[in-house]
Amino acid sequence: MGVVETNQFHKGLKIEYDGEIWEIIEYRHSKMAQRSAVMKTKIKNVVTGAVQEKSFRSGDAFKVPDMERKNMQFLYKDEIGFHFMDMETYDQHSISKEQVGDAADYIKEQQVVSVLYYNNELMGVELPTAVELVVMETEPGVKGDTVTGGTKSATLESGATIQVPLFIDIGDEIKVDTRTGEYLERLKKK
Repeated sequence: MGVVETNQFHKGLKIEYDGEIWEIIEYRHSKMAQRSAVMKTKIKNVVTGAVQEKSFRSGDAFKVPDMERKNMQFLYKDEIGFHFMDMETYDQHSISKEQVGDAADYIKEQQVVSVLYYNNELMGVELPTAVELVVMETEPGVKGDTVTGGTKSATLESGATIQVPLFIDIGDEIKVDTRTGEYLERLKKK
């Protein structure tokens, strides 16, 4: 089990705090006149999905939980949660929407992802930093819309809606940053 200080915080980092595991959602360094620096954070409880805003003193140290990662294939989602299949044993496991968190926006059926375990309990899903998804719905591109800067809304096969450049059309395969939800590049034109 490692230790991390507040100056090493990053989005997605999991820490032990008050005997539970929390994920850093947002963080920012704040310095007020004649006071020591603080790290203002928004953290999410990995088990319950509860979100809190907390301030930590600069230099505070936290344990990083030893989480086991196991590759599983996403099968489907329903009212119970998200269902995954262990690629080695073919056992099926379900994880609640709260535990999947923001990753839910970028998971598509049949995709292999890392499922996180802590003390033999399912804790959540870890996606790669970028995923490839197909645009299912957007306004049609207009000839000449190839300059950078202009964007429009697009719905992806995972159900997420993001901003894409004007030249993106329905059926285009694009790469999306799972940390920020930003468009990165077009891979294939339909």
